[in-house]
Amino acid sequence: MDEESGQETELDAQAAVAIMQAAQKRARRELAVSQPVMLAAWGAIYIIAYGALWLSVRGQRPYSGPTSGVASAVSIFALIALTVTAAVVARASSGVGGRRSEQRRLYYLALSVGIVGAFVLEAALDNGGASRAVIGLIGASGPVLATGIAYMAGSAIDVAWPVFGLGAWLVVTAAGSAFAGPVGVWLADGLSGGLAFLLTAIISWRWAHGERGA
Repeated sequence: MDEESGQETELDAQAAVAIMQAAQKRARRELAVSQPVMLAAWGAIYIIAYGALWLSVRGQRPYSGPTSGVASAVSIFALIALTVTAAVVARASSGVGGRRSEQRRLYYLALSVGIVGAFVLEAALDNGGASRAVIGLIGASGPVLATGIAYMAGSAIDVAWPVFGLGAWLVVTAAGSAFAGPVGVWLADGLSGGLAFLLTAIISWRWAHGERGA
């Protein structure tokens, strides 16, 4: 009787392990699909949002900054996108091991804090009497720089070289686009950053499916 009970316990433990492994595989498959989709979505968001901001400042002499209506609409748009991204990642990583799941949540929290910090810095510069041109450069390139640094650091979670490359390119974009001036910086950041997201989405999709097929 005791031997039979022990065998049942062993079978139950094996079944539990099998269920956990199946859940982890499912979660990784969802992450493999969701990451390229989110990268592509963020590429479109960059192009649309920065394009709208560039249109609102194009031709300004002297530069005065994006109109309040466009800036507010873009901010709400970006906030919704961040919320949806966090929700998708939380759902996809729900079956992954606790530490990895927590790493992903901290990663997206760091990304959000970095972007908010860039906006706070912009407000502080405005309060300190900085010129509208300087504020415009920070407002455009600050979030791109914060995003690039977050992607470079976050790529260590999955040793994802395409994501690291995206982060490095965003850092270069943020620094280089500032030379385009307070008007041109919006267009430079939007096109360079947005197209980089779209390209990385394609590379990540091929990378993920290549690993799954190996």
